[in-house]
Amino acid sequence: MEFLGYKFTFINLIDVLLVLVLSWQLFKRLKGSLAFNILIGLITIYIFWLLVRYFEMPLLEKILGQFTQVGIIAVLIVFQQEIRKFLLIIGRTSFLAENKNWWNIFPWRWKIEDSFSNNYEDIVDACKVLAETNSGAIIVLPKTSEMRMIAATGEIIDGEVTRRLLIAIFNKTSPLHDGAVIISKGKIKAANCVLPVSDNPDMLNKYGLRHLSAIGITEQTDAVVLVVSEERGTVSFVKEGKITENLRTDHLVELLNAEFAKEMLNV
Repeated sequence: MEFLGYKFTFINLIDVLLVLVLSWQLFKRLKGSLAFNILIGLITIYIFWLLVRYFEMPLLEKILGQFTQVGIIAVLIVFQQEIRKFLLIIGRTSFLAENKNWWNIFPWRWKIEDSFSNNYEDIVDACKVLAETNSGAIIVLPKTSEMRMIAATGEIIDGEVTRRLLIAIFNKTSPLHDGAVIISKGKIKAANCVLPVSDNPDMLNKYGLRHLSAIGITEQTDAVVLVVSEERGTVSFVKEGKITENLRTDHLVELLNAEFAKEMLNV
């Protein structure tokens, strides 16, 4: 097949289709995040550099060329969390790993996880009680990692998830109530943990430190977070830097089930 003087084979067509599909899935995955805006900026600089080269502007070409020469390094730095997640998935799904479902390396499969086996009702009931008593709380639920580095900033607990334990941790008189709780693989791994704070300008003037910490950790990892507002007595759900506020108990259970449920019928 020929188009505008170029010859296309069947392999070329498959190559183009695969690139389009992967690009579209990557676009959907990053859309709305800070990483997406940075990616658009890098692409814009590259396109501008190509135009400058075409119109033979040596000064601008030299300046912009410095950015393009370190482009790979910049991408590695900016997208280190996304690249780390991708490599982790490949490692877990390779023929050397226990899980040999190689198709999980594709971006649209990244959300499917089977590492969460907690009692949702206990977690949500604890959030409800804390909200009624205006006790602030932040509960981090990671997917692909136990967040050991974050857990090291707090007190290691490694205890079973129970409603009473969560309420006790976030009691206003508890020395652990200010930080975050990390729950992974059915256990409370740590309490009073320090989380990275979001620097998203759209969020800075709208939320306090607790909510900004929840947004920050979900911007950098694949975790989801439940936040109880001390001032308003409401419960919020945070994922990928986006926050959904004032949720009912039944809605919270549905959200957690949707995030951490097993892959249906192993399809």
